Amino acid sequence: MSLEPAASGQTAARVLAGYAAGLGADALPSAVVARARQCVVDTVGASLFGAGLPWGRIAAGFARQQGGAGGAPCRVIGTDVRASSAHAALANGVLAHAFELDSLRKPGAGVHPGATLWPAALAIGEELGADGRSLLVAFVAGCEVMFRIGVASRHSSETLGFHAPGLTGPYGAAVVACHLLGLDADRTCNALGIAGSLGGGLLAFAKAGNGAMVKRLHMGRAAEAGVLAARLAAEGYEGPDTVLEGRFGFLEAYCRDGDASRLVRGLGSEHETLTICFKRYGCHVTAHTPVQSLLELRAEAGFDGDAVAALAIEAGPKVLSHHANAAPVDLAGAQYSVPFCAALALYDDPTDPSVFSMARVEDPRVRAAALRIVLEPFADEMPGRSAWASRVRVVLKDGRRFERYADDFRGTPASPLSDDEMAGKFLRMAGGFPSAGRLLEQLMALESLDDCRRLELAARG
Repeated sequence: MSLEPAASGQTAARVLAGYAAGLGADALPSAVVARARQCVVDTVGASLFGAGLPWGRIAAGFARQQGGAGGAPCRVIGTDVRASSAHAALANGVLAHAFELDSLRKPGAGVHPGATLWPAALAIGEELGADGRSLLVAFVAGCEVMFRIGVASRHSSETLGFHAPGLTGPYGAAVVACHLLGLDADRTCNALGIAGSLGGGLLAFAKAGNGAMVKRLHMGRAAEAGVLAARLAAEGYEGPDTVLEGRFGFLEAYCRDGDASRLVRGLGSEHETLTICFKRYGCHVTAHTPVQSLLELRAEAGFDGDAVAALAIEAGPKVLSHHANAAPVDLAGAQYSVPFCAALALYDDPTDPSVFSMARVEDPRVRAAALRIVLEPFADEMPGRSAWASRVRVVLKDGRRFERYADDFRGTPASPLSDDEMAGKFLRMAGGFPSAGRLLEQLMALESLDDCRRLELAARG
């Protein structure tokens, strides 16, 4: 069957649902499964870190209040909380996105695969006692669908003020849940139709100067929405099959510059899961190339922030419009700020997530350095330049000058992290979690795990 809606006479949601419902482990190359497993490892580590943060504790507490006592089947990672599948997915999504440490796609498409897909997979998986390989196949199904929806949006939702992963995430999470529940193509299509009415998330926090904690909620709500959509569809609840490209559908309602032809392009032959990328620093992805460049220059030339007389960063339009606040007042705003993250990199090692702290937000040296940074549009045009590219120009007080351009960073598909590097990041994020070593071993061999309920995810009370 053709996978192109125009050729098949089917809507995009029906084509995507048919693919997802029929996907089996045998259809997936080993590299695709390996990238999905890496993403799961990364997400669980980020969740363990998030479990210790105030907004993580609030989300876990909410899940407990909503019926998390007694025989509730699903765990909130890194805690002693048990909850229903929907509330566990909500809390685990918040934990995974709690500190800007979770995965995304390169090039960007407004998706966070780990923080939206894994919480849904774990929640339904724990209800059913699913094995690890089933979770990975479901994860890939969700990734292949969600990434294509994000790509078709041409990342234009955020120009309208939406936080895109809160819009794309429910579709991916719904596919994950449907796959594990064994729903057929028709019911999976209904779940996609339902998910389209459950998306949300505004970028108001980026401009308000307060309330940035709400950003962490968007991934949890997306994961919860996916579980809800799948459960409703399983019982016969219906949603429109034109939800993506149709009149008043996703591309029309939420996107300024969508392209419906990309919704199913390459489906089944080109694996979007391979475009997952991982962060080394606990900050928004637009800060990664300037932070990496500054760390490299510091290592090569031996200077810190006190030696810098001037620093300019050339970057793309989104940095200048969304990530230019040089005087953030809270931690989430600081992690979203390219000037703050660059200033922090002049004094600290951002591979250690603990350096992103209110102490640093309030540090006079870091604040002064951030305020001195000049953000500029690129002085040259370069076809195909990444939206995450940057050029840093540093002038030291002793007169030395340095310049570095970066279009990529370590952790992307073109510059991947090894399993050992991923394990190192996991252990840094896991901190003092008592079962971290054993849990890492289980996750690295997830395909062979017979029941995901054996994962040592919970804190011992």
